[in-house]
Amino acid sequence: MGSIVAIVGRPNVGKSTLFNRLTESREAIVDESSGVTRDRNYGTVLWNGVNFSLIDTGGYVKNSDDIFEGEINKQVLLAIAEADLILFMVDVTAGIHELDTSVADLLRRSGKPVILVVNKVDNGERLADATEFYKLGLGDYFALSSINGSGTGDLLDKVVAGLPVQKEEEFPEIPRVAIVGRPNVGKSSLANSLLGEERNIVTPLAGTTRDSIYTRYNKFDHDFFLVDTAGLRKKGKVSEDVEFYSVMRAVRTIEKSDICLLMIDATRGIESQDLNITSLIQKNNKGMIVLVNKWDLIQKENNTTLLIEKEIKAKTAPFTDYPVLFISAITKQRIHNILELIDRVNDNRRRKIPTSELNEIMLGIVADYPPPASKGKYIKIKYVTQLPTYSPSFAFFCNFPQYIKEPYKRYIENRMREKFDFSGVPIRIFFRKK
Repeated sequence: MGSIVAIVGRPNVGKSTLFNRLTESREAIVDESSGVTRDRNYGTVLWNGVNFSLIDTGGYVKNSDDIFEGEINKQVLLAIAEADLILFMVDVTAGIHELDTSVADLLRRSGKPVILVVNKVDNGERLADATEFYKLGLGDYFALSSINGSGTGDLLDKVVAGLPVQKEEEFPEIPRVAIVGRPNVGKSSLANSLLGEERNIVTPLAGTTRDSIYTRYNKFDHDFFLVDTAGLRKKGKVSEDVEFYSVMRAVRTIEKSDICLLMIDATRGIESQDLNITSLIQKNNKGMIVLVNKWDLIQKENNTTLLIEKEIKAKTAPFTDYPVLFISAITKQRIHNILELIDRVNDNRRRKIPTSELNEIMLGIVADYPPPASKGKYIKIKYVTQLPTYSPSFAFFCNFPQYIKEPYKRYIENRMREKFDFSGVPIRIFFRKK
C-alpha cells in the first residue's frame, strides 16, 4: 500500500511544477488510463519499484496571490496530520520569507520526516545562495530546478528512502470494502447499520496499520472486511478545511480497499466533491457502488429513482456502468441489498474471460465495425487477451495501435460491457503492436 507524500510551501515557489513533473513522468510511462479527469492535486508516483501518492497542498487554496499565514499554516497542519513525508519547498530567488520561517517551525515541531527543497537553483551562483536555508533549522536541503527537472531523480531517491517500509499485510482472500463520501453523508451510520450492534461477530484484524481498522463482516453467507480509516484521529483544529481533509482521507481509504461504497446525500444530489472521489476510485481501478442515502427524507414521484440515477450517471460519464442503490442508513431501508451488490461487484472485478471466448465475441464485433482508417492506413485487430492485472484490463493486438482514437476505445468498452458483466468495475483497454 502506498504512502502519502505532501508538498507544502507558500505560493509561487513552484509546487505545482514539481508536482506535475513527478506525477507526469509516471503518467507518461505507466498509466494509460483514459477519460479520467486529471486531478490538479493528487497523483501517483512509481520510483524504483516503490509506489506513493503525491499531494500538492497548494491546489486547494483559493485566491493564492494574497495568501494569509493562517491559510498556509492550515495546509501544513493537514499535511502533518495525513502525510508520511513532507516536501517543504522554498524559492532561492526570494530568499527566506517570514512565511517560510513559520512553516519551518510547524514542521520541526511535528517530528514528521521533512525534506527541504530549494527550487529555481539553475546556476552556480544560485547554488551558493541556497546555503542561507540552513537557517530554517531543517538540516540538509535539496537544490533543484522544477522547471527543467534537474535534481528530481536524486530527490525521488531520497523520498523513497525516507518512506516507512510497507509491510505487506496478510489478508484472507476476501474483498476489502470502504465507505467513502463527503462529510456528514452518513458513513458511520451505514457502518453501524451493516455491522449491527453484534460487534462480537466482528473481529478487527490484529496488526493493521495505524490509520485503518479492518472489521470483518461474516454472516448470512457474506464475508468481507469493512475498512474504517476515520475513527482513529481526533480532527482537532484542522476540520475547517473539510473539503481538502476528506479528499486526503479518501485517497488513503480508496487505496486500501477493493470496492468503494460511494455515499451521496439524496437531499443534495451529486456534487463536485463526489465527482472528485469518483475519479479517485477510477484512477485506482477499484470497484464502485453508489448509495443514495437519506432516501427516507425525499418526496417521491413514480419515476424519481430513475431520474436521479440518470442525473448521477450523466455527471460521471463516460464511466456509467455501476449499480446505484437508494437507501436509508438510519431506517436500514435496502441495507441488505448492499451485501448482494458487494458480492456481485467483487466477482466482476475478479472476472477472467477465457481467451477463446474473448476472441470469438470481440473479433466478431470488430469485424462488424472496424476502427476507421487513419492517414490512409487500415487498422486490423488480430487478437485479444485479458491481462493478468488486479482489475480487468485487455490488450487488443493490431498493426497501427497509435491510430486508434478515444471514441473507438469507448465503443469497444461499451460492447464489452454489454457482453460480459463488469458492472461497478473500471475496465482498461490497451491497443498494442503485435
